[in-house]
Parts: sequence; structure tokens; C-alpha cells
Amino acid sequence: MQQRIKISGLGKTFILYAQGGIRLPVLQGVDLEVVAGNCVALHGPSGAGKSTLLRSLYANYRPQAGSVLIRHQDRWVDMVQAEPREILAVRKVTVGYVSQFLRVIPRINTLDLVIEPLRALGVSDDVARTRAAALLARLRIPERLWAVPPATFSGGEQQRVNLARSFAVGYPILLLDEPTAALDADNRQTVIDLINEAKSAGTAIVGIFHDREVREAVATRVFELRSYEAAA
Repeated sequence: MQQRIKISGLGKTFILYAQGGIRLPVLQGVDLEVVAGNCVALHGPSGAGKSTLLRSLYANYRPQAGSVLIRHQDRWVDMVQAEPREILAVRKVTVGYVSQFLRVIPRINTLDLVIEPLRALGVSDDVARTRAAALLARLRIPERLWAVPPATFSGGEQQRVNLARSFAVGYPILLLDEPTAALDADNRQTVIDLINEAKSAGTAIVGIFHDREVREAVATRVFELRSYEAAA
């Protein structure tokens, strides 16, 4: 199967300049490869760097050492060294990121929010609306709310909108940060199904799943991270 992600020698240290330059090493020498159709679950204690690793994959954080190679179309892009314009191109086409929080412009309604990344890819309005509506319905967002900005929604509703927004595109790579944390049992199962369907379609997934049942249902393997102190 085709490799989609190659992480080599990744190191990330946070420097707290407001506290006298205290250094907090989080990741050191991390190596990880993910192929199409696999879901790698990041696992480890709090502070081990799970979220830091996800954000480094998305280039929200820039590590001080190593490389994060993403298979973007027909070439590899190192997200550690890439210029901002290239990072935006990778995010638009190749890598979707579902965080625990939905950050949106308050006035944009829910349906348009889910459609937005499809429009950016040139998907026709009819196709985009059909795809977005199907996912919102599947994730149990009532149709009466589709014309409402999601800023007023509950945490679980916002999380489901966030999931619909990323799964609608069909990214080759998905990064998932606790995608079921605020969901009830029925919606949790729907998200499990969506993840497994994406795997079957060839998506490479890296995620954080604190819910053991969810992790066991979706992960093809578990990647253990230890806190820097424990590894020392």
C-alpha cells in the first residue's frame, strides 16, 4: 500500500520565554510511517506529546528537528520546511484536521460551513450540497439547524459539524483529535463507521482516541508515546 506519511527523527521542545526561557521537551526522535487505509492511534499518558504530534503533522507547530513528509498529489512535502503557501495547498487538498473545537466565523450557517472546503476544490454547488446534507443528516444534525450558524450549538453538535466538514471532502489523510469525546453512543458509532469507511476508501488516518472501545474499533495499530521524563 502507498505510504502517505513519513515522520523521521521528529523533535519538538517548547520554550517558555515569559518564564525565563524554561525548556519543555515534548517529542524526541519520533519515527512513524502511515500507509493508505491504515488508522494509527496515538496513545500515551497526558503530556506525552500526542496533540503536539498531530499539530506538527498539520504544521500548526514547527518542530526543531526531523521531518514530516506528506504525500501531496504526486510528490512529498516536508511540513517542517515547507513555505506557508505550500502548507495551505496541502491542507486544501490532502490533509484534513478535526480538532476538538469548531472555530468558525459566527455568521456562516452550518450547511455553508460544511460546503466551504468542497467549493474551494471546485466541486459543483449541487454535488457539494448533496454531500454536505447527507453527512449532516447522518450525524443527526436536524435540518432546521442547517441554516443556523453553529456558534450557538452544543459542544457535541459543533463537533459533529466539524466532522461533517472534514469527511465531506474525502481527504487522502485525516488527523483526528478526540473525534468522539463529546458524543453520545449513537453518534459515536456513526463516527466509528465513518472512520472505517474512510479507511476502506484508502484514507490514511492518525488520531487520538481516549475511548478504548473507539480505539479498538478503528485502529489498525497503536503508536505509543511516552513522556520525555519517562523516556529519559
